[in-house]
Parts: sequence; structure tokens; C-alpha cells
Amino acid sequence: QVQLVESGGGLVQAGDSLRLSCVASTRSIGSYTLGWFRKAPGKEREFVVAIRWSGDMTYYADSVKGRFSISRDDGKKTVYLQMNSLKPEDTAVYYCVADRRYGGRAVGAFDYWGQGTQVTVSS
Repeated sequence: QVQLVESGGGLVQAGDSLRLSCVASTRSIGSYTLGWFRKAPGKEREFVVAIRWSGDMTYYADSVKGRFSISRDDGKKTVYLQMNSLKPEDTAVYYCVADRRYGGRAVGAFDYWGQGTQVTVSS
């Protein structure tokens, strides 16, 4: 198992930046794919980005390409989501997710979920 704890959310204005962090508590981080989903008010959970820890392969949703970037720190067992040029449409609860294998972008492809961190972007 892996426990995921997100942090870094907050209230910002359109055009600002935020960096989210997710600390993964596991002895074998290299065998996991980690990433981020988000849930906007009144909408279903949406895939944002994922990264395979070993090999550093990344997968981005079209809605965030060029604005968001994912990175990792192996020593800290932490994955980061750098969010630039934020838009009001990015307002959502952001969830850190993990699975032992990358099985696509569906919610059901990720077995482990964090508690979420709120990102609010005002206009």
C-alpha cells in the first residue's frame, strides 16, 4: 500500500501560479505511477497528469498542456504539480493518485487516492 498526502492548495488570482506537493509513504516508490486528478464543483473527477516513477514518463491532459508540469523527488518520495497561468476553470479539489501500473486515464485505473487539496482561482 501507499499513503498519499497532498498540500499546497490555496486561493489565487487568474494568471498566478501554485505548486502542489504529494508525499507518498511507501518503501517501493519506483514501482508506482503517480499523478493528479481534479474535481470541479458540480463536475466529475477529471484526469490531469501522471508520471511513471521509474523512467520518468509523463502523461498530460490536453486542458493543462503547456501550463502545468509534473516532477518528482526520489529522495523525498514527493511528486509536484507546478501550475502556471491559472484560470478560473482550474478551480477544483486536486487529488494525488497512485497505482502500481499505468492503466490509462480513468478514475478506476488508480487504486490509491489522497484526501485532496483545494485550489481556487478567482477572476
